Amino acid sequence: MPFVSQNPATDEVMEEYSDWNDEQLEEAMVEVAIATPKWAATPVSERCEHVRRLGQVLTQQRDRLAETVSREMGKLIGEARSEVEKCAWVCDYYADNGAEFLADEVIETDAGKSLVAHLPIGTVLAVMPWNFPLWQVFRFLAPALVAGNTGVLKHASNVPQCALAIEDLVRRAGLPAGVFRTLMISSKQVAGVIEDARIRAVTLTGSEPAGRQVAACAGANLKKTVLELGGSDPFIVLEDADLDWAVEQGVTSRFLNGGQSCIAAKRFIVVEAVADAFLAKFKQAVEARQPGDPLDEATTLAPMARKDLRDELHQQVQTSLDKGAVAVTGCAPIDAPGAYYQPSILDGVKPGMPAWDEEFFGPVAIIIRARDEQEAVKIANGSDFGLGGSVWTRDSERGERIARRVQSGAVFVNGLVKSDPRLPFGGVKNSGYGRELCHHGMMEFVNQKTLWIK
Repeated sequence: MPFVSQNPATDEVMEEYSDWNDEQLEEAMVEVAIATPKWAATPVSERCEHVRRLGQVLTQQRDRLAETVSREMGKLIGEARSEVEKCAWVCDYYADNGAEFLADEVIETDAGKSLVAHLPIGTVLAVMPWNFPLWQVFRFLAPALVAGNTGVLKHASNVPQCALAIEDLVRRAGLPAGVFRTLMISSKQVAGVIEDARIRAVTLTGSEPAGRQVAACAGANLKKTVLELGGSDPFIVLEDADLDWAVEQGVTSRFLNGGQSCIAAKRFIVVEAVADAFLAKFKQAVEARQPGDPLDEATTLAPMARKDLRDELHQQVQTSLDKGAVAVTGCAPIDAPGAYYQPSILDGVKPGMPAWDEEFFGPVAIIIRARDEQEAVKIANGSDFGLGGSVWTRDSERGERIARRVQSGAVFVNGLVKSDPRLPFGGVKNSGYGRELCHHGMMEFVNQKTLWIK
C-alpha cells in the first residue's frame, strides 16, 4: 500500500490506499483532456467566480480540513486552521485580480494593432510535498484555474486524505468535472505523466533531488517547469538589532510547522558582539516549547511528519556534534510514541558539518557566529540554497542595503519570511527557479501570445 495515512503524533494508521493502475490513470487523464478546451473557452470573469466560490467552500470547511491536516501530517491545529484560511485568501486574491493580470497588453508598433494576449496553455501537473498539504497545492491551483488551465496533482504519499480532500473541495465548489483531478499514483508513474502529450507544464515543490529528476524529464519532453526546492534560510542578526523582537520572531520562524518549512529560519548568523546575549534569550524561548497532541491548543511543538524523517534529522545533528558542534539544548528524539524531536539548538557550527552545508528540516536551530556584517553576508551567501532570508537591525536603510546583497528569492528586514499572494515567491541557486503567486506566478503558465494586425 503506497499511500498510508498515519498520525505522526500517535503512530496510528488511519487509512491505506492502493495506487492506481494504468486504466484508472487513463480514465482521469481523459476526463481532464475533455474538460481542458471547455475551461479555456470559459470567460475569465466566470473562471474568477468559480475560484471565488472555491475559496468560500474552503472557509466553510475550515475546521474539518484543519483537523484532517493536523491528524495526517502533525501540524498544530492553530497552524492548520491558518493554512486553510490562507488557501481561501489566495483564491480570493486571484478572483479579484485575475482578469486584470490576464488583460491584453497593447504595444505600439508599425502595425495597425499589436498586443500580447495571455492565454491558457493546457493542463499543468503539480508534484507537491506533505509539509503544507493544502497551501502548496492552492498556490498553484488558484492562478492556474483563473488563467484557464486545468490541473492534475501528484501529492506526497503520506497525505492521501489531504490530496483527496482537495479534489472534493473542487467538486463542492461546483467547478466543471475534470478541471482538476488528484492522481493516486506512485512516484514511479510520474515520469509517464510528464511525458504524456496532454500535460503541458509541471510545477514541483520538494527536494533538490526530486527537482532535478522532474526537470530532466520535463526538459527532455520540452515542458515548462517551475521548481521550488529546499532552503537553508539565513537569519542575520546585527549588533544593533532589537534582540527581543529578533528572538521572538526567530523562534516562531524556526519551529513553525515543526521546523518543516522551506522558508523557516535555519541558519542564525549572529554578529559576535551580540551572539551570547542573543543565544541566552533564544535558548530560554526554545526550551519553553512544549510537545504534545497537535490537536491541543496548548501544544507549542508539533511532531515531525514521519519517523524516518526524524531519524534522518538526528543523524545530521549527531554527525555535526561528532565534528565539534555544541548541543546548547535538545538534540535528541523524544522517547515517546510519535515522531517527536526535542526543540534543539546547535552552536559552534563550522564548515564541513552537516549543520553548515545541508538543509535541516525539523526543529533544530543552527547558530553561526560572524565577526561583523561583511562576514555575516559572506556566510549567508555561502550556501547552495537561495530561497529566503532575513536581516535584523534597527536601521531599516542598512537592512535594505544588506538585503539586496543576500542571494535569495526573498529577503525580509525585521520580519518573518512568509509567502504572500501579493508577492512573487521562489528561489535562486539550488532552491529552484520560476515564481509562484502575484501576477508573476500567473504568467509562468500562460502563453504570452503576440498578435500583430495590419
